[in-house]
Amino acid sequence: MNNQDRFLGLIEDSIKAHWDFPALTDHQGVTYYYKDMAAEMARLHLLLEHAGVRKGDRVALIGRNSSRWVIAFFGILTYGAVATPILHDFHPENVHHIVCHSESKVLLAASASWEKLSADAMPDLTAALLLEDWSVVLSRHPGIDRLRERLETDFAERYSPLFTADSLHVHIEQPDEMAILNYTSGTTGYSKGVMLPYRSLWSNTRFAADHLSFIKAGDHFVCMLPMAHMYGLAFEIMNGINKGCHIHFLPRVPNPKVVIETFTAVRPRLIIAVPLIIEKIVRTRIFPQINKPTTRLLRSLPGIGRLIDRRICKALSAAFGSDFSEIVIGGAAINKEVEQFLHRIGFRYTVGYGMTECGPLISYEYWKTYRPGSVGRAVDRMEVRIDSPDPENTAGEIQVRSMNVMLGYYKNPDATAAAMTPDGWLKTGDLGVIDRDGFIFIRGRSKTMILSSNGQNIYPEEIESILGTLPYVTESLIVQRPEGLVALILPDRDRAEKDGLDAAALQTTMADNLRQLNSRIPKYCNVSAVELRDEPFEKTPKQSIKRYLYK
Repeated sequence: MNNQDRFLGLIEDSIKAHWDFPALTDHQGVTYYYKDMAAEMARLHLLLEHAGVRKGDRVALIGRNSSRWVIAFFGILTYGAVATPILHDFHPENVHHIVCHSESKVLLAASASWEKLSADAMPDLTAALLLEDWSVVLSRHPGIDRLRERLETDFAERYSPLFTADSLHVHIEQPDEMAILNYTSGTTGYSKGVMLPYRSLWSNTRFAADHLSFIKAGDHFVCMLPMAHMYGLAFEIMNGINKGCHIHFLPRVPNPKVVIETFTAVRPRLIIAVPLIIEKIVRTRIFPQINKPTTRLLRSLPGIGRLIDRRICKALSAAFGSDFSEIVIGGAAINKEVEQFLHRIGFRYTVGYGMTECGPLISYEYWKTYRPGSVGRAVDRMEVRIDSPDPENTAGEIQVRSMNVMLGYYKNPDATAAAMTPDGWLKTGDLGVIDRDGFIFIRGRSKTMILSSNGQNIYPEEIESILGTLPYVTESLIVQRPEGLVALILPDRDRAEKDGLDAAALQTTMADNLRQLNSRIPKYCNVSAVELRDEPFEKTPKQSIKRYLYK
């Protein structure tokens, strides 16, 4: 099989082709070139071998985004083991469960993550190594201790006289072989382990290579999303390494200030983001300026309005480093008001759609041909259908069939069967319509849809989208109570305070918001009350609200 027809073949070819290019840089830290990355992967291969890891064994991986995390990930796959990425902010109990449930032989952990864990709670581990320097912090296999003491000697002997591009050893995988065991954030109890085969990784990476043709070797990426989640892993890391790009890691949890500072310095070519980051920058830096009475008046004038919009677009683009070809937004729904604004000013953005079970991509469209309000069109090798008698007009479940689709849920045949239709299509759990040109429009989640007393379908996400356009609403969630629909709202108290609103005035504004909301939605969707929150909603790694906690 040709290397370009295999995922690990793509990675091998890229590492060798870009041997002397910079690959990974930690903020104000070390830079690894592609040749350094390959050498560290080879050292990890030696350690896994002496820890008794065989082809197909699971190796767990936990830690914040970093160069060493990426090296460990590709080291696991190229050895022939299955990578089990774990989000670093999972509760220790959840991490212990995943390590045990996945039957991982070795755990590769950042020191900060290891300090929170208990070795006794993971009795089947053969070894645990620190990501920072492959230090052994847990050893239950005699071979690993002996090798760690003489790792550099054995490395030199195996790759004598020099480690070169020809020294790189890469596992020869099969399309249906499991590559990643990815545990979703889940909604109840412990999360499910999604078994992703190499064909899914190849198909996603191949699509990015074929359709994001503006990316060239040496271009810069900024890694914002958690790499233990497939969205960031596939399109910031796997795509970036395949293209020979230079990936930079943020110094801490991204917020608008950190993002803007980093983007200004790095000037990335492609930006992968969740709506929350984009919306915060637009709301905090742009909307306060354009909502001034004079600016609003000028923007309403045809000729002057277009000129002002171009200047706004230039200023917003500068906040993201100016050099990006497009920003791909995904992981959750973008606020309609924000999207309408971005489209009006000609901002280079698009909205994609996917899920972990598809590794993750389902749909995408280049920003110039993207249709606002949609999530693009089905990607290569992906079939999409709507389970509805009228797919263009009546929302139904979005179902997919593709080489991107998972093998199933690990050790959970019932969940696997429940996720599939009798004729072999994956049920996404999302509701939507598809127009005659193939653009997909999501209406909501089938699990969150509310059935009104008169039998009407209510999609809370659509109501929340309107709420997000109203004054002082930072986040909202629509829930069903005995008295009817209730809006849980996290207000922007800082903004309200700056504008001179006390608690009573804020409540009055929210009552006005409720009246505005109900005037803009059908009567069967009317919201009966508003409850203000003091704390942000708890979120998934994709920054979507964990709805089940607030029912």
